[in-house]
Amino acid sequence: MPSSFDRYLQSLRKLVSQPEESKSRLLEWLNELLALANSAPTRKFKELLRRAAHREVVDEDALDIIYGALQVTEMQARDIMIPRKRMKVISDEWAIHDILKYVIENRHSRYPVIGDDPDDVKGILHAKDLVPWVREGYELSEFELRDIIRPASRIPGSKRLNTLFREFRENRTHMVIVMEEYGHVSGLLTIEDVLEMIVGDIEDEHDSIDDEQFIEELENGNFRLQADMPIEEFNEYFETKFPNSNYDTVAGMVVSQLGHVPSPEEMVSIDGYNFRVLASTRRRIRLLEVSCPPRT
Repeated sequence: MPSSFDRYLQSLRKLVSQPEESKSRLLEWLNELLALANSAPTRKFKELLRRAAHREVVDEDALDIIYGALQVTEMQARDIMIPRKRMKVISDEWAIHDILKYVIENRHSRYPVIGDDPDDVKGILHAKDLVPWVREGYELSEFELRDIIRPASRIPGSKRLNTLFREFRENRTHMVIVMEEYGHVSGLLTIEDVLEMIVGDIEDEHDSIDDEQFIEELENGNFRLQADMPIEEFNEYFETKFPNSNYDTVAGMVVSQLGHVPSPEEMVSIDGYNFRVLASTRRRIRLLEVSCPPRT
């Protein structure tokens, strides 16, 4: 007896083979298929999607979003979290003036609040909850941070991103603290981070381009890169001399070396540097992990 996914595949084959079917009808079926993505034979599913795109039944941007959704089902929180050393946190001992100055300087909407120990997360401060305290009529001497912070949700680094995304929506939370096996804080993750894996980069007026956004060192000694990191920035960081005459970014260099846009987990070695694809769509690479050659 065919499984639910097999039945949906059969239906999708019929839709793909009939180009007169409307795009909206196909997307309805795709939405149902995505609900079964965890048990999907991904290669077969992606091939059907490619055929749909080739027949112009579904556009390229929509297809990339679907690919991103499928990819999210295979990734864990630790794969895309903001690591502990890059977290912007607030001490529970800071005065209101110090907190306001820090929030203005960093311009984030939420901050973990910690005690004496960085692993002691007291809660999450929403910047908007500070607004009443900058209005007239509020005595700053009466301010107590513990009165306005909200509970912090904690998750293991192994949690699947599709599960986490569903929990974000159901619980109406936007930030979680990622924990290591022995109860130490490993990093944090926001709903925007998960969305970016599906739809691509989401920028706002406070985003800026700097080394911290492009690259981070992992515990195993390797580095995680935003694939659109400029070659010039890569050369400066690693003291390398990769040319940038034919491509501007690390992603461009990797694609040029392979001759195609790679799938996740594909690897390529360039002058002793090993690049592993962590996340990609059909048209571009999003995340890379790089291991460096031994220093001589």
